[in-house]
Amino acid sequence: MTIQIKEVTTKQELNAFVCFPLELYKDCKYFVPPFIKQEMQTLDSEKNPSFEVCDTKLWLAYMNGKIVGRIAGIIHKPFVEKWGNRYARFGWLDFIDNEKVATALLQTAENWAGENGMEAIQGPLGFTDFDPEGILIEGFSELSTIIERYNYPYYANYIEKNGYHKDADWVEYEIDIPAKLPEKFLKVSDFVQRKNNLKVAKLKTIGDILPYVDEIFSIINNIYGLMYGFTPVDPKQTDFYLKRYLKLINPEFVSIVLDHNNKVVAFGVTLPSYSKALQKAKGKMFPFGFYHIYRASKKNDTIDMYFVGIRPDFQNKGVLAVMFNDLANKIIAKGYRKAETNVEFESNEKIQQLWSYFDRRQHKRRRSYFKYLVSKPSSEDATMIR
Repeated sequence: MTIQIKEVTTKQELNAFVCFPLELYKDCKYFVPPFIKQEMQTLDSEKNPSFEVCDTKLWLAYMNGKIVGRIAGIIHKPFVEKWGNRYARFGWLDFIDNEKVATALLQTAENWAGENGMEAIQGPLGFTDFDPEGILIEGFSELSTIIERYNYPYYANYIEKNGYHKDADWVEYEIDIPAKLPEKFLKVSDFVQRKNNLKVAKLKTIGDILPYVDEIFSIINNIYGLMYGFTPVDPKQTDFYLKRYLKLINPEFVSIVLDHNNKVVAFGVTLPSYSKALQKAKGKMFPFGFYHIYRASKKNDTIDMYFVGIRPDFQNKGVLAVMFNDLANKIIAKGYRKAETNVEFESNEKIQQLWSYFDRRQHKRRRSYFKYLVSKPSSEDATMIR
């Protein structure tokens, strides 16, 4: 059968690109659809400011007139400039169980990257760390979260057959929330807080959080600045992602730790699990999606951890214990019994040491892949970016 690859150029094709996984995973009980409207905005060059700094292409694969796969190609110009590596990215990769379809999609992204002066390609990655990353390689019988994506086991096999190798792994944990925090953990938190003259911000409304937003994103840009694939989030992108998540955030599940000058030292953002709610809503807020989301926010036994950060000058000082002590007490009081950590680098020993205070299991693993497009790096006078 002939496979046709077509670039996405219309709103109708963009909608088909975004909605393809809903058909692919319609019978999978572990798949959680994204918020369709948010996904459309993320991939719309007129809505997402990331398109101002990224060269981006979206493609759909067809067989017999039916969509059988999708892929995005991204050349993140600030990343190339920051790291000096001519690496493109692929993302939003989904396809039926067919090696030829996978190959056609990957080769399309590779050819485009090479034509634009790139010497390698890595992924799955998005525009920023706020987009889904990696291919699931462990945990296929676990329910996905709303900020990551489920995929079938055959994905990794076909990617590796196309010459890709491991670039980075993230792991995810499920934490059992105890009825009471361990005494040792409380002692560590209290000692760190007193020693460093720290306090926890009182957050009752979204308005209480907003004054700290700029400091939080500044910390994000600093602490993740040397991590895999990261590029700083500029003010336009900050506003874009803030609007995306702000409506979901409940101040009861946010913790901000301050120093003696009332400057942000650490922060943590958690949310009730909306996975089952989004499954029921099929990724749509209308007509009943709002109801399912509201129900999940009021009646739930699982909390999802989203964003955690510590100011560089306070790293390795035990501040995580202070922040998680505050969050854990709020979560316990609300009757939550499980916590999903979402992704963390497999080498992140500090956060994994924190989990050691609790009963937990490492239940998922995601992988980003890498492939050189040439046998050796091109010369310094090669074209960087068109």
